[in-house]
Amino acid sequence: MADAGRKPHKPMDRRNNFYSSSSSSYSNSTKYRNSNYPKPSVSSRDSSWITPTKKSTTRNWDSDDGRRNDNDDGHQDYPTLVGTCPFMCPAEERARRERLRDLAVFERLHGNPAKTSPNLAVKKFCRTISIKDVQASDVRPVPVLEDTLNYLLNLLHSSDQSFAVVHDFIFDRTRSIRQDLSMQNAVSDQVIHMYERMVKFHIISHRHLYRSFGNPNVASVCHLNMEQLMKALTTLSNLYEANRASHSMCQNEAEFSSFYLLLHLGSDKQVEPLSLWFRSIPSPIMKSKEMCFARRLLRYYRLGNYKRFISTSEREASFLQYCIIEPYVNEVRMLALSCLSYGGYKLQPYPLLHLSKLLMMKESDVESLCADCALETSSDGTGKGLVATKQSVIKKSSGGFQKYYPMESERIERLCTELPEL
Repeated sequence: MADAGRKPHKPMDRRNNFYSSSSSSYSNSTKYRNSNYPKPSVSSRDSSWITPTKKSTTRNWDSDDGRRNDNDDGHQDYPTLVGTCPFMCPAEERARRERLRDLAVFERLHGNPAKTSPNLAVKKFCRTISIKDVQASDVRPVPVLEDTLNYLLNLLHSSDQSFAVVHDFIFDRTRSIRQDLSMQNAVSDQVIHMYERMVKFHIISHRHLYRSFGNPNVASVCHLNMEQLMKALTTLSNLYEANRASHSMCQNEAEFSSFYLLLHLGSDKQVEPLSLWFRSIPSPIMKSKEMCFARRLLRYYRLGNYKRFISTSEREASFLQYCIIEPYVNEVRMLALSCLSYGGYKLQPYPLLHLSKLLMMKESDVESLCADCALETSSDGTGKGLVATKQSVIKKSSGGFQKYYPMESERIERLCTELPEL
């Protein structure tokens, strides 16, 4: 491996000093947590409850699933909202959208764009809602929301439509589900499970969208999907914290906490918030297999240790973890090429065959990646090799990598064929 101390290019610089502010949170984390945490309590998934909170006259729900703030601006208190709508879409909205022909392809009865039914129509996300004017009949209770989520996620694998069409529909309707949950301030094991499933949907969508990166329309969709993934995970973390306050821990908390940590791989400006987040994580979660893996991978990425980043990802990542890691694999491969190009001997090119094993790629893909990075390759009697050019900065096209380079691994291929249940 190339000497990291030589700092040949900018990607290495931005990985430095990451743990200068966060390492204390690792060493001092035990004083913020109780190591003898009680085991999770088993409760019925139908035992959702609503906590009374203070309401303001108007609330902008653009944040989708932001929890209510008990310190709103001193407005008059309103009764806690408990939804009573028995359908996936309120009758008034359903009639209005029929009249306006505002029906998605999945909501049309026999393909008629002006006709739907209670079994097909799903409530759309509304960006701004006046809480004072919301009727209980317009909000779906938790059991109806769970049935709606089941219906939506079944479309992901059973629909004949393209992934882009299916994703657009589920993306909007799950935002509406989170909005209804937020307006009711619902907190329960049932609600936590629903959020976990919605997070999984966004992670799997992230992988599908990344593999379609050559499509110019995908970049904005990928950004929006990542934005909603972070919002859903943030709310899920708050729900986990509320659940721990009742002296119980959720079975999947360590797994989903690792997702949150891995999503910060490419965040240069998130060091301090991430350090503070570490302090709120209980010791049993911090010491879990999932979190130990995520922390090691984050360390390798920040230090520019491309060999261990790639090998550890291939050896230990779960399918959902790999969906998050995958976009960073090419970036780490680019770092490896930069180090070898800068530190190598120009008259002795580095064999692409060796590079393909190091980067876990096909040899033809390594050559294509070198071309994407504006690095030179040469060919002699023994094969092709990477020419050392002492190039300090790799030129990357503004559109990013136009080709998807899969990881050559039987284990990863097997994981990708065994999709998890949503």
